[in-house]
Amino acid sequence: MLPKASTFAELTRNFRWQIPAQYNIGADISDKWAARKPSRTAIVHVHPDGRSDNYSFGWLRENSNRLANALRAHGVARGDRVAVYLPQSPEVVSTHAAIYKLGAVALPIAIVFGPDALSYRLQNSGAKAIVTNAAGAAKVAENRGEAPGLKLVVSVDGAENGVEDFRTLIEKASADFSAVATTPDDPGLMIYTSGTTGQPKGALHGHRVVLGHLPGVELPHDFFPQPGDLFWTPADWAWAGGLLDVLLPSLHHGVPVVSRKFDKFDPDEAYALMAKQGIRNVFIPPTALRMLRSAQSPRDRHDVKLRTLGSGGESLGAETYEWGKETFGLVINEFYGQTECNLVLSSCAMLGVSKPGAIGKAVPGHEVAVIREDGNVCEPEELGQIAVKRPNPVMFLEYWQREQATKEKFIGDWMLTGDQGVQDAEGYFHFVGRDDDVITSAGYRIGPGEIEDCLIRHPAVALAAVVGKPDALRTEIVKAFVQLKPGFAANEQLASEIQNFVRTKLAAHEYPREVDFVEAMPMTTTGKVIRRLLREQV
Repeated sequence: MLPKASTFAELTRNFRWQIPAQYNIGADISDKWAARKPSRTAIVHVHPDGRSDNYSFGWLRENSNRLANALRAHGVARGDRVAVYLPQSPEVVSTHAAIYKLGAVALPIAIVFGPDALSYRLQNSGAKAIVTNAAGAAKVAENRGEAPGLKLVVSVDGAENGVEDFRTLIEKASADFSAVATTPDDPGLMIYTSGTTGQPKGALHGHRVVLGHLPGVELPHDFFPQPGDLFWTPADWAWAGGLLDVLLPSLHHGVPVVSRKFDKFDPDEAYALMAKQGIRNVFIPPTALRMLRSAQSPRDRHDVKLRTLGSGGESLGAETYEWGKETFGLVINEFYGQTECNLVLSSCAMLGVSKPGAIGKAVPGHEVAVIREDGNVCEPEELGQIAVKRPNPVMFLEYWQREQATKEKFIGDWMLTGDQGVQDAEGYFHFVGRDDDVITSAGYRIGPGEIEDCLIRHPAVALAAVVGKPDALRTEIVKAFVQLKPGFAANEQLASEIQNFVRTKLAAHEYPREVDFVEAMPMTTTGKVIRRLLREQV
């Protein structure tokens, strides 16, 4: 979608959205390429023992058509919600394509969610069907009565009490299916997103969401796709980062995606996977990159040859930025967005858009600004809230059955992200923190990102997270949670040394007045530190 350009200014000036009047994600990611070359590889599925199997676009078209027919036979109709509760696998891809072709709404649910979180999403969405595995089916059974709209449970691990077998359904169904004629604004996807208060909200997206993501994928991956590209991410395909930053845009472009289930992110396994499969393009969140950074001598053991490395979801930091150049011989292109409106800011070193500590500039096609509480745009370097202007093809349609919450997401035509940031005089955006992450101490407003970046420069620190702790004198103090590298012992002397390290590197008001050592950092499957859990410990 991005036009050819030699400068970022030229690229922005010449960009025009290309949104057709009729568009269906399922037909786009499977049928389009199957019609041209059925044998073209869509998915490279890697087993835990290292074996890999290739799945073609022809396979994807046939299996998604069969599943669409099977779901329709069981009463799933246009507009119905169908949950997908599986780890990375070829079945995830064919299920998504089938749901979109039906005109139904895909409801991806991260495999890390337990019975209660799963039950809430099934009940709140009114899901009619779910495709899962044996473990997921068992979780569904625990609270089945709380989701009365759920009529069909399908398992890739076989049939059991009240559960249909995925493969049997496919084998019995016809391979002929014509995708429902959907418009770009017809609902096609809903991803639940958690806020600071209340239950998670379902961010409902139209089919256009994939097209809206294309510039934000192509830019940080240096005009993706290029010949030989092969994409992988450790992020669960149920999250926006895995599904919309990698899987669906890659298939739109006919680029194969590597599928590999990780129960827990393992740096050594990640390095081995990238080397063995010849992966060229990756999206790896900042915390996962820091875990890669702490691995022992990866270049001595793994021949990783990446073409592009994109990162986002939280602040990357200058330290990890520089490490990426040294380790991989390329610049980590940082980008930014959220479930409701994703990939709207990005870096692109190829075009000279790259700055340590910055999350990039507005991706062509998106109007982004830092605004004040009254909706007016801030001056350069003035702290405010990052906001995106509508209409915008990547922006969500609404929060599911939450009309008031949808209204509160906007000031005029500005969609509020809930993220504090600044825009500098060069047009670069700098992420300071979530509204609830920003620390107010002795009159200073302190973002955790800069302190965390400083902490991991200390030779003993593998991972670090910073939160505010209530304090009668200062309102809040900075408290650091630190995971040490192997060979270092947690003690008061080391804590004091780390405190002084930050004090001398940054500023007296930013150093952590308390340091707690942790065995492991609480993280999402996408590699974000769950600061909420850390705040509960202060």
